[in-house]
Amino acid sequence: MSDSPVDAAEVRHVAELARVDLDAEEVEAFAAQFADILAYFDALDEVPEVEGSSDLVNVMRPDDPRECLSQEEALANAPETEEGYFKGPRVS
Repeated sequence: MSDSPVDAAEVRHVAELARVDLDAEEVEAFAAQFADILAYFDALDEVPEVEGSSDLVNVMRPDDPRECLSQEEALANAPETEEGYFKGPRVS
């Protein structure tokens, strides 16, 4: 591989952590892509800092408390409930 800051071993390690199987061509392609991404971060280091503060205005509305749904109303349209809670599919 060239002078890339990311070598094939690092790509394989990240792929293993992500449980992704990569062949040799994909490892080389990802190493090059990772190197490009790191180069973009290096380019960000060259951006000058902005002096002073901008005049920011909060455009969000105030948070006004109001009545909420009862537990029965909230569960009324749920396809499945259990002991007063929403019941969803099992995640394996």
